[in-house]
Amino acid sequence: MPRLVLGPMLRFVDAASATIWVQTDVACEVEVLGARAPTWCVDGLHFALVCPTGLEPGGEHPYEVRLDGVVAWPAPDSPWPPSVIRPPAPGAPTRIAFGSCRITRPHEPPHVLRSREHPDGHGVDALRAFALRAAREGGARLPDMVLMLGDQIYADEPSPALRETLARRPRTADAPEGELADFCEYALAYAEAWDEDALRWLMSTVPCAMVFDDHEIHAEWRISAGWMAEMTAKPWFDRHICAGLKAYWVFQHLGNLSPAELDASELYARVREAPDAGELLGDVMDDAGRQHGHSRWSWARDIGGARLVVIDSRAGRDVTPGAREMVPDREWEWIRDQASAPARHLLLASSVPFLLAPGLHHTEAWDEALTDGAWGRAMAWVGERLRRVAVMDHWASFGRSHRRVVGLLADAAHGRLGEAPSSVVMLSGDVHHCYVAEVGFPAGSGATAAVWQVVCSAFRKELAPHERVVIGFGHSRLAARLAQALARAAGVPDPRIGWRIVDRPAYANQISTLTLDGERAEVAIEAVVDGSWQDPRLETVIERRLASGGGP
Repeated sequence: MPRLVLGPMLRFVDAASATIWVQTDVACEVEVLGARAPTWCVDGLHFALVCPTGLEPGGEHPYEVRLDGVVAWPAPDSPWPPSVIRPPAPGAPTRIAFGSCRITRPHEPPHVLRSREHPDGHGVDALRAFALRAAREGGARLPDMVLMLGDQIYADEPSPALRETLARRPRTADAPEGELADFCEYALAYAEAWDEDALRWLMSTVPCAMVFDDHEIHAEWRISAGWMAEMTAKPWFDRHICAGLKAYWVFQHLGNLSPAELDASELYARVREAPDAGELLGDVMDDAGRQHGHSRWSWARDIGGARLVVIDSRAGRDVTPGAREMVPDREWEWIRDQASAPARHLLLASSVPFLLAPGLHHTEAWDEALTDGAWGRAMAWVGERLRRVAVMDHWASFGRSHRRVVGLLADAAHGRLGEAPSSVVMLSGDVHHCYVAEVGFPAGSGATAAVWQVVCSAFRKELAPHERVVIGFGHSRLAARLAQALARAAGVPDPRIGWRIVDRPAYANQISTLTLDGERAEVAIEAVVDGSWQDPRLETVIERRLASGGGP
């Protein structure tokens, strides 16, 4: 009898349709709410995306998953609330929970201790705490989406349990002990990350949307040309990239697409038709891993009255010295087109922050100029070393791309892309602390939209104590003044907008919720309460009204 290995995961939901992703142990037919789909195969593993249609906007649709006609979800004695698809009702408020960076470790000491308390401590999982609270409330107050902004797995930091499993598998002689080597090992990592009762229930009843960051592939992936040259010289690395991208396509990217986009995907059609699409998908992803052009991973979606544009800020990078780009020209044209769609709120999401604290921003901008030779060859070498040690690979370290973001924000806020939205909110993660930044334009410029950035990280991956000290200094006024002076001395132009961090940065494992209701927008960031690992609890650490409909 077929069984579920992973899932069901509710991925896409609109007013009348949905997609549900599953992994099964054998080939079979998967059925949800009368919709049926056969599994397809990648390297001997079996997956399906089922697309129920004809759903009622604003309704609740409890569902079961049947494999070859037999109920496989929920279990007969399940203690969890029913899995339900809730298509949005017109005009209803929209709630998006989001964050990033979730390392997989046991939910017990020492792993649940704070990083300052134990070297193996990563704190309590905020996403799991969020799921447990929602389950206790019987599914009440569930968001309309969970947006996971990168580092869903740590391919370069397998858990102790996964390392033991990898040690028992046949592997190529050159595969490093601490790296995932093939698609099946990636599948084990995703299963370990998501096959936890509370999270599995949450992901079965709240649409989950995703984008990757570096750790799904390797720490510092595409940070610089020097790094790329060193890593691609290693015989195992191309195979590792290919395996990571294959797994990303299967486990994350496909679920970001609407049923219409899936129907239009030539690659998805070829995968479903192949007896085993492992080699086919490997050839495609091997080419993708070497690409220097348009990314295949960005996506956009309307949710409630908002337009959400999720930007791949990792795989499409050009790291050529002197010509660094976070996204290439063709990709940027697509981003502007997507951001120009009429919406009450424009949401721009990136795994790495668009706007760092000013002290950190100017430091990264200075380092880019330094590495490009502004102060000579010797200091360029120093700049490259600093870039890697401090992991300076955010939008600020790609100056031309950052200026494009600034231009997009200005155009949206001033109504140059069409009617200005009530708010433009940037959503990011990566930096393992949380903050809210307010963006300003010159007085009298005519901007009518409120523009903000909200950064929420990590779900579960605390900063080390020394890293927190560095980040804290980067948020200081002194750091901002010193770093801006360095950047100016290296010839870096000042940004054409201003921004300020309006709340002190929050450290801990955290999850954020953005609420959009008509013209209003507000955000709340919740952190795990210390000492609550046996009964994880969340408390609000930042709360901010972003837009009230009355202008910025």
